[in-house]
Amino acid sequence: MNDQEQRLLAYLRQLSQQDAHALLRFAAFLAGDQHAEATGTALPESDTLESSPAEIPKPQFIERPEKERVVDALKRLSAVYPMLEKKKLIDKASTLVAQHVMFGKSANVVIDEIEKLFAEAYDKFVSEQRNR
Repeated sequence: MNDQEQRLLAYLRQLSQQDAHALLRFAAFLAGDQHAEATGTALPESDTLESSPAEIPKPQFIERPEKERVVDALKRLSAVYPMLEKKKLIDKASTLVAQHVMFGKSANVVIDEIEKLFAEAYDKFVSEQRNR
């Protein structure tokens, strides 16, 4: 096992069962794990939708559950904004998830920040579509 794998395992062992599960789901999401997708434990892939400026797709809002987990928020927001490229959001989103999982930042605060991240990415997407 290399140093990075050992550090990751050490972090995993320090987490509660629920947080460990969230970390594993997020890792499956990042890796594009086909088994995790089949069992519903990974987030769905979202492809960029090609559209003309007149046909800018609108978000399909899904109400935020009262006690939502951070990984579930990512899944919800990926469904709300299927037109966004996941690869463009993943670096920023993973930093926010790490703040929750590894540093104990409140799930509600992190989810608020992730929602803002997706909304800003959508605004940029709309602007780019209109400027085509």
